[in-house]
Amino acid sequence: MTSNELRNKYIEFFVSKNHKQISGKSLIPENDPTVLFTTAGMHPLVPYLLGEDHPAGKRLVNFQKCIRTGDIDEVGDPSHLTFFEMLGNWSLGDYFKEDAIKMSYEFLTSSEWLGFEPDKLSVTVFEGDSEVPADDESAAVWRSLGIPDERIYFLPREDNWWGPAGATGPCGPDSEMFIDTGKTACGPDCRPGCHCGKYFEIWNDVFMQYNKQEDGSYVPMSRKCVDTGMGIERTVAMLQGKSSVYETAGFVELIEQVEKISGSKYGTDDITDVSIRIITDHCRTSVFILGDEQGVKPSNLGQGYILRRLIRRAIRHGRKLGIEGSFLPELGSLVIDQYKQTYPELEKSRESIIKELAAEEERFSLTLQKGEHEFEKLLPNLLKSKNPIIPGRMAFKLYDTYGFPFEITEELAAEHGLKVDKAGFDKAFEKHQALSKQGADKVFKGGLADNSETTTALHTATHLLHKALRIVLGDHVQQKGSNITPERLRFDFIHPEKMTPEQIKEVEDLINKQIKDDLPVSMEIISLEQAKEKGALAFFSDKYDEQVKVYSIGDFSKEVCGGPHVSSTGSMGYFRIKKEQSSSAGVRRIRAVLEHS
Repeated sequence: MTSNELRNKYIEFFVSKNHKQISGKSLIPENDPTVLFTTAGMHPLVPYLLGEDHPAGKRLVNFQKCIRTGDIDEVGDPSHLTFFEMLGNWSLGDYFKEDAIKMSYEFLTSSEWLGFEPDKLSVTVFEGDSEVPADDESAAVWRSLGIPDERIYFLPREDNWWGPAGATGPCGPDSEMFIDTGKTACGPDCRPGCHCGKYFEIWNDVFMQYNKQEDGSYVPMSRKCVDTGMGIERTVAMLQGKSSVYETAGFVELIEQVEKISGSKYGTDDITDVSIRIITDHCRTSVFILGDEQGVKPSNLGQGYILRRLIRRAIRHGRKLGIEGSFLPELGSLVIDQYKQTYPELEKSRESIIKELAAEEERFSLTLQKGEHEFEKLLPNLLKSKNPIIPGRMAFKLYDTYGFPFEITEELAAEHGLKVDKAGFDKAFEKHQALSKQGADKVFKGGLADNSETTTALHTATHLLHKALRIVLGDHVQQKGSNITPERLRFDFIHPEKMTPEQIKEVEDLINKQIKDDLPVSMEIISLEQAKEKGALAFFSDKYDEQVKVYSIGDFSKEVCGGPHVSSTGSMGYFRIKKEQSSSAGVRRIRAVLEHS
């Protein structure tokens, strides 16, 4: 079964169970500064899992593109990916454990759907602890479906519990499903979740039934929700009888292209295989980031930094395979061809994706030249030294300051009869990773949309800004993307030239008047067609569902949106534009804040 067939079957199955298909969202979370990328299928639905009513109803299904970079250094093994697609279905206060588990079992084992052998299925449930009892309810449902006790595993909180993302909030046990690959168990304690490869996780049903309080207690929720997730790549690997996602059809095509370009052969040795997997994964992820409607470009901050790191890591491993010239544009074009039917935004952005990949390859080539130049400056003193070893801290400085790969430092050193202190480099690198992880944890610890008062006000301000820009600059202005943190808003829009100081002040004055007038903010759920008839701004039509939320700010602004909003504008604060600059060709970027006296 191919990815397209699995995707279609999943949607068809849950639509037959009265779920409404909704569209997947951007890879860049618009209203959640706690994460850099959409990390799971549930991510865009968090406000509805927390209690908001969804325009499409209580039963939902979709597929969502996701990126996880927390374990980027693990990519290269047979299973890790940075980009993946997640299938998901949700119950927002409708059905709960029994129906969710029964639907999961039917889709997995019925010959009409995926047809996995029931005897190959093992499941896990929460074993309970001093704070929350064991999930005997889920276990009982699995038994009723014929799963024997020896294949129902009660596991602790770290294995079978979700949330809350913060100190308090919705959370609950989950039940995970594993396919037995037929491999020999690694020992008497081998069980689902073991990393030996015998058990392959394929699906996860999360049951949000508790609300954790500030005192640490867990209170049952009156509105219980179900959030499920199935990874397309991993499931396809199992359906095709493969032991690795890199052996499935889509990756095989990319790997064959790398073999053709490099002259290397996949399956020859572990070192070659790791490099080929990194190149295919990172190129694939980079294409999706570059092709996202939010328009991320390589940079030294945030999502742009992750993108740059992925591209450069792919290039570095290309060089390890002996590829000297440009190769990512050709590989990226193949990725676009594979996914353009499902994600038409990739074909729409083909030219800019290929251009950015080529430009970053060229920039990295210059970086390598600079690194080689710095190495040559160090060489005379190194050759005079009685100890012909390049200190690890020096090798790390070349890596950290100039982006110069350790392997290339080793190659150049060997050419001059020198060695590199690998242990010293590793020590410096580990220290760097620890510091980076501390910073990353502040960003990646979340996953729940930030609905704080400040963020909510800034989100509402983007609506005022969008309308004000159209009044001052003209109706050609269209939103191209936005990003909000508790400190500021960032808003990208179509406009051919730099704004004048007079235009910036006019926009500020117009917005601050609406805030001073304390306009009411109202919301209605109507069809997209009705929204447009009423004059609501909606420039991402292919990403909206049939029923949408339309937010009106007095008579000033009317826009289709799913984010958090204030009830009236009076308490928002004073709007000030801090910077207006170019984002890309024909697109400008504004950074603005709300100041409180």
